Amino acid sequence: MDTRTGFQARLAAAGYIAEPALASVLELLQALGRPLLVEGDAGVGKTEIAKALARVFDTQLIRLQCYEGLDASSAVYEWDYQRQLLAIKIREHEDLPAEQTERHIFSETYLLKRPLLKAITEPEPCVLLIDEIDRADDEFEAYLLEVLSDFQISIPELGTIEALSKPFVVLTSNGTRDISDALRRRCLYYYLEYPDFDKELRIVKAHLPDMGNKLARQVVSFVQSLREFDLRKTPGIAETLDWATAILQLDVTDLNDDPEAIRQSLVCVLKTREDCAAISDLDVDRLIASSA
Repeated sequence: MDTRTGFQARLAAAGYIAEPALASVLELLQALGRPLLVEGDAGVGKTEIAKALARVFDTQLIRLQCYEGLDASSAVYEWDYQRQLLAIKIREHEDLPAEQTERHIFSETYLLKRPLLKAITEPEPCVLLIDEIDRADDEFEAYLLEVLSDFQISIPELGTIEALSKPFVVLTSNGTRDISDALRRRCLYYYLEYPDFDKELRIVKAHLPDMGNKLARQVVSFVQSLREFDLRKTPGIAETLDWATAILQLDVTDLNDDPEAIRQSLVCVLKTREDCAAISDLDVDRLIASSA
């Protein structure tokens, strides 16, 4: 067994079905210690890559969810001001120099570690997931690039904190804005597509081993065909699994058994008013027939 196949098998054992190309990239992430930028549409399984890596490496996952306006107090650190004020009041009756009090309240005792600082101060390497980096602004992206280049963080009151361990870093992007060339150069890169039929079938069978092969194939075929429609929110893998689970709860063994129940269960797959209106009962009947 070559190393690619071996790592692919380890991912599968961790519940993530990966193609050989992705397994190779993840091996490079481990070997080179480089961050990995994963781009792709929402729902294709980008976040799950980091979760699977944490299971493969048997380490913790630290997640930083990006959003517009994200700053250092949310991503890196902040001071526990309430405890600092309490400490100052307690020391008011002690005849101590102001410098000594300041050193005390600006110590690590009162430091609240947010995901970036927590990730580099773990004694053992963790998996750091920086989710939806495209939602953050350019200023935060520039700061993040500095952190990922040196794996150290400067805190004015404490000085420079260097990494105790180097985390395995996975960044995801849905492509809502362009990522800077500087950050792209720093990272390995992989574009994750919607899964083909065989891969999605394997995913369904891995998560729902009790589902019959015929029904699993019908579910995957239905969703794959549904993605060809001009939908506002294209169903991702999570929607496929939710729908498959719902169908099992309905005791359906074949999509043709109860078309009305199948139509009602599509609330697991169609997530906007516009998409529900776009798929007619006739479309559902045709999709069921074509998936047989």
